[in-house]
Amino acid sequence: MLRRLYDRIISLAAHRHAVRWLFALSVAEASLFPVPIEAMLLPMMFAAPRRAWFYAGVATVGTVVGGAIGYAIGALLYDTVGQPILEFYDHGEAYGEFAGLYGEWGAWIVFAGGFTPIPYKVVTIASGAARLDLAVFIVASVASRGLRFLVEAALLGWFGPPIRAFVEKRLALVATVSFAAVLAGFASVEWLL
Repeated sequence: MLRRLYDRIISLAAHRHAVRWLFALSVAEASLFPVPIEAMLLPMMFAAPRRAWFYAGVATVGTVVGGAIGYAIGALLYDTVGQPILEFYDHGEAYGEFAGLYGEWGAWIVFAGGFTPIPYKVVTIASGAARLDLAVFIVASVASRGLRFLVEAALLGWFGPPIRAFVEKRLALVATVSFAAVLAGFASVEWLL
């Protein structure tokens, strides 16, 4: 089953509308959607390694746009939309403690949320609700998300064929480790909050 899903994602990654879907998923992932963008980005990079840098750029722009939407949700719609989203991720009550850290550590919190497996959407909404300076938020988002996706593109550029062979040979292991990284990201937010 996992092999068929992987093969399907690889075939979709080469689809003529894949870049549009990558952008749309990037926007959704940064503001609402719980699936990491790498679920689509990495197969696209595997399917067309020469376009990996372009895909990294599309993902960066998409996640920054999505981050701005998440920021707006936190700043303008916290009570009606933002709080229910944070409660969905089980971080509603601890938000008050976390918001206090923004005065001193805001840019670093955004950078950590954008670069690590910490769910970025939680950081975007919390940044808006805490009224982190919008320029600081955008710069930290561009830096962290851009660096994350560019590192992935560089690694695939340098080590692409061996990485792809490793992933395809040990697909269950890679899926398990990836899932564990996502869980670790959610757990780290729980620990921080």
